[in-house]
Amino acid sequence: MAEMEVKERTGQINPEKDFHLDVPPGRTQYHVKGMDNVDWGMKDRLSRIFSPKSGNTLMLAFDHGYISGASTGLERLDILIPQLAEDIDVFMATRGALRSCVPPMFNKAVALRCTAGSTVLSDDVTSEVIGVDIEDAIRMNASCMAVQTFMGTSDEKSSIENLVKTIDAGNRYGIPTLGVVAVGKQMARNPQFFSLASRVIAELGAQMVKCYYCEDFEKVTAGCPVPIVIAGGKKMPIPDALSMAYHAICEGAHGVDMGRNIFQAENPKAMAKAVAKIVHEGYTDKMAYEFYQDTAK
Repeated sequence: MAEMEVKERTGQINPEKDFHLDVPPGRTQYHVKGMDNVDWGMKDRLSRIFSPKSGNTLMLAFDHGYISGASTGLERLDILIPQLAEDIDVFMATRGALRSCVPPMFNKAVALRCTAGSTVLSDDVTSEVIGVDIEDAIRMNASCMAVQTFMGTSDEKSSIENLVKTIDAGNRYGIPTLGVVAVGKQMARNPQFFSLASRVIAELGAQMVKCYYCEDFEKVTAGCPVPIVIAGGKKMPIPDALSMAYHAICEGAHGVDMGRNIFQAENPKAMAKAVAKIVHEGYTDKMAYEFYQDTAK
């Protein structure tokens, strides 16, 4: 009860909790957090997502169309995506976009959007179903299946059901599941919420989690036994987007799934390269911004 009172009063993580931030997560021979004991095929797919050298990943999110149609910057996927393919590790996309607009010879990992539901034309976009079955995920050679969850809403139970069914199907065929922490107008966006949601998703069996960067993020990542990839979120000034990516990686994230802050940048290719420098090469946000300016000339 006391913990709930702290949550309701501040929205922060209970300060009495000890996440042992000075102790690194346990790991044996495999480079992906918490995945030492999964099957060979799943490890192979995870290694396509997370670089064996850096342990991190840069995902390019362009799955917005399944809810909002042609977003600004994503009007022509067949033009944009080939330009950015060499600079990122993972396509985060719908099967329709991949099949119709993305040539398969890029040989990139695929985070396949597997849930579907209401569009922006609806008053409520939190009600979703499983929109891609496991057989089609296999045909698409998906490296992981992405499932959106809506914690703290009236659709929480059904979205968790979508998640666990996808996890079960993926486990049968060695395909990881990416549990996505959704946020909406009426949903919390504080450390307590992201800590709870990411932990729940991991404990239900997802091999990785996508959530937003927040205050006390190092506690969110420490409390999650699988890799967290941050969502890029709304468009922001380039220095701010690079700063968010840098601090997230420093505080325990193992990747960035960035959409608008890449494809709506003045120079999307230079932005993708700059974020990759942070994710894989240890650049600071200032170094990455200088790199962006030099590359964008």
